[in-house]
Amino acid sequence: MRIGLTAAGVLAALLLALVLATSGRARPNTVHTCSATDRQFIETARTNMTALELWSEQYQSGDASGEDVEGQARTAAKMRGTGPTDSSLRQTRRLVTGMLSEYAKAIRQQERRRDAGPHMYRAYRLANFAHIVLVRAQAPLAQHGCDVSPLL
Repeated sequence: MRIGLTAAGVLAALLLALVLATSGRARPNTVHTCSATDRQFIETARTNMTALELWSEQYQSGDASGEDVEGQARTAAKMRGTGPTDSSLRQTRRLVTGMLSEYAKAIRQQERRRDAGPHMYRAYRLANFAHIVLVRAQAPLAQHGCDVSPLL
């Protein structure tokens, strides 16, 4: 009788553990910050995106070469001097870096008269992911004094 009760207890405990393990979701405890390096990242990213937008417009109008735009995108992707401390801004930095790298690859493919579509698709997807991260973090970051609206 004891063996039966012990087995039933162990089985119940295993089932409970299984239910908790498969249905529970880990929710990261995100604490937002707004340090000087966070502000520096926001300003650098804004400046890089504005400059790249201008270069892209010049490229489309024929006033800039693909090599120039590719070089600007690669330079912007390095995000020199930025090291945000906020987790959302760190994630955004990685996504924007990837987006700019993919954009540079797309321009290179375009210049070689090859299909730039896959690289542009990845660049747009990374941009969309970065946008989602920033939208979710916008209010908490604003409470700490960081305005990410120029990046949206």
